[in-house]
Amino acid sequence: MSHPVGPTASVLRHIQRHIVDAGLKPGDRLPTERDLAAAVGVGRAAVRTALEDLENRGIVLRHVGRGTFLALDGTATPEDHDHPSPSEIMTARMALEPELMPLAVLSATGPDVAEMERCLRGGEQAATSEEFERWDTSLHHSFALATHNAVLINVSSLLVSARRQPVWGGLKRRTFDAQRHRCYCDEHEEIVAAVKERDAEAAREAMKSHLRHVRRTLLGNAE
Repeated sequence: MSHPVGPTASVLRHIQRHIVDAGLKPGDRLPTERDLAAAVGVGRAAVRTALEDLENRGIVLRHVGRGTFLALDGTATPEDHDHPSPSEIMTARMALEPELMPLAVLSATGPDVAEMERCLRGGEQAATSEEFERWDTSLHHSFALATHNAVLINVSSLLVSARRQPVWGGLKRRTFDAQRHRCYCDEHEEIVAAVKERDAEAAREAMKSHLRHVRRTLLGNAE
């Protein structure tokens, strides 16, 4: 990979100095694009390129409407510490998603199953981590929708919102590759197949196994 040169390299050097001089810690906000451009004397395009480079290397996390933050260690979220951490999200998912599967199996209609299959195919065809994450989130929410239980659907919606946080997205992006993509798709296929076969216990166990795999991948926790 080529190293940034010219204005972009100048921005990167300035950011590095600023992090040290200001004593920034993981989760702290960096200056705005406008402020960085003014400080370095470059255009905002160079600043955006520099920030994209830092994001791709996992050094910063960018969130529209909130700003750019130094990346965290995966145990907390930037700026607003009342946001759930990836560990908390996975704990909630493990508690909820396997247990709603029997009701989804019992209540799923033809259109519900069709939506699961649509999300399944979308995830299989996804070309990037971000695209797969969108289909992945939609598929998991489709299981909650299939319960036709307003409380479970609302709780699932909270999990969908939590998964849109930059720390979660950063973890998913850093752990995404072709082999894992294939494994996740195979696991999703098994869950949907159990729903179609109206096998409540198989659906619960397939979801539990899948989420354990996700947790090991993201957090390194065997259990």
